[in-house]
Amino acid sequence: MAFRINTFQLNATLGDLPGNARKIVEAARAAHAGGARLLVTPELGVSGSPALDLLRQPDFVTACEAAVRHVAAKTADLQDLAIVLGHPARLQAGPPPAQPVASAVSVLRNGKIMASTTRQHLDAGERYYFAAGSRTGLFDVAGVPCAVLPGNDCDDGALLDAAVAAGAGLLLVVAAAPFSHGATTSRQDRLAAAARRAGRPLLYVNALGAQDGVVFDGAALALQPDGAVAAAAARWTGQSLAPVLAQDGRWQAASTPAAAAHGPDTDADLWQALVLGLRDYMGKNGLAQAAVGLSGGLDSALVLTLAVDALGPDNVRTLAMPGPFTADMSTADAHEMARRVRVRCDEVAIGPLFDGFRTALAPLFAGRAEDTTEENLQARIRGSLLMALSNKFGHMVLVTGNKSEEAVGYSTLYGDTCGGYAPISDVYKTDVFRLARWRNRNDPFARASNPIPQRIIDRPPSAELRAGQLDTDSLPPYDVLDAILAGHLEGGQSAPELVVRGFDAATVARVMRLLRTSEYKRRQAAPGTRVSHCSFDRDRRWPLSHGYVPELPMQTLH
Repeated sequence: MAFRINTFQLNATLGDLPGNARKIVEAARAAHAGGARLLVTPELGVSGSPALDLLRQPDFVTACEAAVRHVAAKTADLQDLAIVLGHPARLQAGPPPAQPVASAVSVLRNGKIMASTTRQHLDAGERYYFAAGSRTGLFDVAGVPCAVLPGNDCDDGALLDAAVAAGAGLLLVVAAAPFSHGATTSRQDRLAAAARRAGRPLLYVNALGAQDGVVFDGAALALQPDGAVAAAAARWTGQSLAPVLAQDGRWQAASTPAAAAHGPDTDADLWQALVLGLRDYMGKNGLAQAAVGLSGGLDSALVLTLAVDALGPDNVRTLAMPGPFTADMSTADAHEMARRVRVRCDEVAIGPLFDGFRTALAPLFAGRAEDTTEENLQARIRGSLLMALSNKFGHMVLVTGNKSEEAVGYSTLYGDTCGGYAPISDVYKTDVFRLARWRNRNDPFARASNPIPQRIIDRPPSAELRAGQLDTDSLPPYDVLDAILAGHLEGGQSAPELVVRGFDAATVARVMRLLRTSEYKRRQAAPGTRVSHCSFDRDRRWPLSHGYVPELPMQTLH
């Protein structure tokens, strides 16, 4: 018997159990009205993800289990509709203290929990919060035994073989898999390999939205037993699939054609991830408006464009703060940038404030030449002005620093690091250039066409804190710097391996030293959107105080 399945790319709000449950119930009613026999929702959709230390609170897990029972009761009248939903659950019943918690999936039908399964494969970070389960549950829909594989359990050949041996005719892979730029093709390849090994049709459902900067792209897939794509939901949209499983164990023509299969990640995907990360961080924290310090440079221009795409121009304001070393063209470009995206741009010249600081400090600094101290004063004056704007009007200040700068500490604490969220802190400077050019050619949210003045993109980057200053006075060229950083952070390559690749040894040692000694700044940095598999926010854990210098030759030990 052929039957229809609906997917629900749930954008859960972490901890909003009533709200998440309500969304699932509404999706179930819509699926039932459309003739579906099965609704599949993402892993941990009831709770939201990542829940972090909430999972170590017994009352939170108990409330999640109660939410599952609530969904069951509210859908009891939807006869013969099975609902697959993910949630945290205790592995053993009993009162607090909490029993080990698993990433569980329950199957509801006619008001009851008819089957359950628990995720068995966890990465190192997940094992801090979850215990591995030990069961894969099968349940029947229209005579077809279905096996649920949470997370990356589908990568385990033994689990796939066991599901097939148990009689599974359909594989349901439910996930809360974060977006990582460049990983989408790998994900689809892994799912296709699982379908081929099992020789069974496979349906993949992923979370959508962002939580504390971790971004999920949705992107449901229906794969034939040979791994071919039968249907693919458009990424980032929350689009549902409604494929029909035929009696021969293959997907019939679905609502979304196979031509929509997901190819390699593009700049459009990266932009969507950054916009969604910012929008959901603001929205899920009850914040509506943002402020950006607009320098006339590329980073602030890109962050402003992101903010306008995410929040709309009426919810963004900017502040230009020219100083004694700010070029006239920088101030002009800042105002032109604001005009193009239709946001308010105020201006406060910091020269008088800077003079006041220097006058106050002159007796203490007598006999000492000006240096980075005075440069940092300018940045900190600007940070204070932006935070005053935030305090007075309730705007969230957006930090405009990029990953290259954060890596090597090219920023001023309590200056340009001031703010509550850093949208491009996981984006290298070379990617900032590329994204700016892409966004000038594309207007995905119909906010502003060609928003960034070309002169901002073309001018050599400069902090403009002293006369004639360029970023390359302090750093290697960004193409070199970013290649070294990416090789080390994302590629896991050591300093000697980078030198073998052809990078100058002195430059590599210098970058590694800057990376190592800037850890204290990163510890105080605002959170940002994670778009790589090695963000400073979540993926790198480095001690502040240590004496290990890996790039030094071993003979220094003798």
